[in-house]
Formats: sequence, C-alpha cells, structure tokens
Amino acid sequence: MRRLMYLLYGGVAYLLFVATTLYAIGFVEGALVPRTVDAGGTVSPPGIALLVDALLLALFAVQHSGMARQAFKRAWTRLLPQPMERSTYVLASSACLLLLFYCWRPIPAVVWSVEAGVPRLVLHALSALGWGIALLSTFLINHFELFGLRQVYLAARRREPADSRFRTPLLYRLVRHPLYLGFIIAFWAAPTMTVGRLVFALGMLGYILVGIELEERDLVREFGRTYLRYRERVRGLVPVPRILWRLTRRAPESLEQLVARSFDQAIAGLAREMGSYSERESQPQPAGRPERRRSVLRVGVEAVHERKRQAGLRVAEGAAEDLGEGLAAVDL
Repeated sequence: MRRLMYLLYGGVAYLLFVATTLYAIGFVEGALVPRTVDAGGTVSPPGIALLVDALLLALFAVQHSGMARQAFKRAWTRLLPQPMERSTYVLASSACLLLLFYCWRPIPAVVWSVEAGVPRLVLHALSALGWGIALLSTFLINHFELFGLRQVYLAARRREPADSRFRTPLLYRLVRHPLYLGFIIAFWAAPTMTVGRLVFALGMLGYILVGIELEERDLVREFGRTYLRYRERVRGLVPVPRILWRLTRRAPESLEQLVARSFDQAIAGLAREMGSYSERESQPQPAGRPERRRSVLRVGVEAVHERKRQAGLRVAEGAAEDLGEGLAAVDL
C-alpha cells in the first residue's frame, strides 16, 4: 500500500508540474491562457500592482530556493518519507507558481515594442529556443529524478538509488547552468516588453543569480575539487569561447588555488616548528617531551594534508580547527 502511495503521490506532483509549466509558457508569452503577465488579472494602480507582483516573486524565490537546501531537506525528511521529498518540493513549487499566475497584477505600460516583421519573428524564435534549452537541460541531467518520479519509482520497487555522480553532458560543457540560461532567454526575448513582464523578468533574473550562488555552494560541498575544476573551466551562464575567456579572465587566483596555497603555507609552518624542536633535542629537557611535541605536530601536518585532499569549502574550516588544536598542544 505504501509503495502505491509513493507512485500516486509522485505521479500527481509530476502531472501538476507539467500543467503548471505549460501554463507558465502561455502566461509569459501572452497566449492561450486566461491570465497572462500583461492581461486578465486584477487591475490595480501601478504602485499597488508592483508591490503585489514583487511579493509573489519573492514568495516563489524563497520557496524554490529554500526547500532545495540540504539543511531544509534533512529537517523535512524527518516528517515525511525520503522518497517523497523531491515530489513534495515539485508540488510546492507548482503551487507557488499557480498562486503567482492567479494573483498577478498586470502593468501594461510598454517599455519597448518591436513591430517590424522579421525582428519580431526572431524574438519569438529566441523565446521558443529558450524554453527548448530549459526543457532539454532537464533531460540531460535526468529529467525524472529532477522532478521526483525516479525516487518514488525506486521506492515502490524497493530499490536503493545509486550514488549521484558528477556529469557534464552536451550543454553542460558550454555553460554550468543551461537550464537557467534557457529561462533567461525565454523571459527577456520579448517582442513587446511591458512593465509587468519587465518586473517578472527582473524578479526571475534576481532569483536565478542568487539561486546559482546557493546551488554552487551545495555542489562544491558534494563534489569538492571535481566541481571546482569544472567551475574554473566552464562559464556559468554566458557561453564565451574558451580561448577568448582565457584571454579576458582576471589574474587573481581562483578559490581552489587560494585554498591550496593556504594549506601549503600551513604545512610549511608546521614543518618549521618540527625542525626547531629537532634542533633543541640536544638541550636538557624532561624525558619524552620533545618526542611528544613532534608527534603532536606530525598529527597536525597529517590532518591538514587530509583536509587538503578532500577539497571543498568545508576543508578550510576543518583544517583551521585541526591546525589550531595542533599548535595549542605544542605547549603541553
């Protein structure tokens, strides 16, 4: 019975997501749906409309980004089964988007409008391309896992999910976040940009930029040095050719290089301390004390080496603690 419940729950969440996504396309493009970004909603003075729309965008951003964080996931899965976590996230995201569509206040004043036939057609094509890039990106990284179906299917089959591994298929070799790039293109390639659509596009762009920062922190924690190397090699959103990017990159060292250099300096400092104790061995000292000090420092060196090997943001914090404990123990 529980396995059937998993499948039904995941299936309903996924179907609602599909319906919400199709409505979102019509909402942004202003076609085939009763309420769009520019028409159909409650008419309000521009100031009130702007406030309501901003609050709706903020609600979606907080939900969509907050529920994706590992700390929230750990707390949330204490209340519901692990296989249902992703489907619940998808369900909540769809609910927030539907609320946004229903309560959105149009601001129809025109910011720009391209009336000429060919340029207008090009902008429509770019917008369609953006939606296509977003959809393709989900399948490149495992569409059904991203939206919770794989988790409930495996739970229903009583199979454990395989450990996640880092992959960079097709579009992910050009930019790190092609899914977000597709949305940005779709939102901004507007033949007619109204104030309402501009507010929507700006709000979503802000959410995407903040979401990328939070998401990449999680990816560095999960994949460590592998993701740091990938981030050094591939741009985030703009697919600049690799040669041009190398010519225009800033000189300062990367996060990975900075962390590695800091560890090398810490290890060199500990080595100097060990050398100074070796020089003092010939001096009269309590029995066992020099060896004890060298042993403590040696443990500190090994701990820093181990932390350096792990890579990732947690490395610096943990190594600093180990180094502090090792140096403090020298005075024993």
